[in-house]
Amino acid sequence: MGEVAEHFSADMPAPIEISSETSEGALGLVVFENKGRRIMRGVTWGFRRMTREMRERGEEPGRIGLVADLTNPMWDQMVADPRYRCLIVMTHFANPDGPPGGRTRTWFSLKRQPIMAWAGFCRNMPEQGPVYAGMTMPANEAIMGTNDRMPVLLDSHEYAAWLHGPIESVIGFQYRAPFAAERFRVERTEDLWRSRQLPPSADSQMALL
Repeated sequence: MGEVAEHFSADMPAPIEISSETSEGALGLVVFENKGRRIMRGVTWGFRRMTREMRERGEEPGRIGLVADLTNPMWDQMVADPRYRCLIVMTHFANPDGPPGGRTRTWFSLKRQPIMAWAGFCRNMPEQGPVYAGMTMPANEAIMGTNDRMPVLLDSHEYAAWLHGPIESVIGFQYRAPFAAERFRVERTEDLWRSRQLPPSADSQMALL
């Protein structure tokens, strides 16, 4: 974990325990800034979502962990304020692949880069505590077969621009070209989507966490 904090030039005020896989509602690893100091901590993935229809049906609140439409009232005020931006730490991400009922896990990671930074938003919400969501963009050719969207990923020299830049920078990151398909390692597996099995290449990256 110390190597990850060093990569982001971040302090880790307290030990962080996260699972080997993050899903909405679970703790993920994020880096945010406070008074010029980068801090790394565990934060819950997904903002609370409760619509009037859900309430009328007596459903439990859901979570939304992806930001696709910056003009959505849920996000529009938050995305303009650099205080609410963060870097989401990942080694891999997975998409379901194949026909319904038999979908398997296909994993994506960056070649020669054991750590990925996903452009995100993080906020301490009433009744929820600290939560985060990640911004998405149209997928590249490597990912398109499993999903038409992908995370907005950042190179290390872009971290400061994401954390400090104006709203024009946020829009620019979402609408620029995605990382080239050639930069990605694609690992197709026979593991069922809900199996919680990790990708074959996970060992070296997960050792960092």
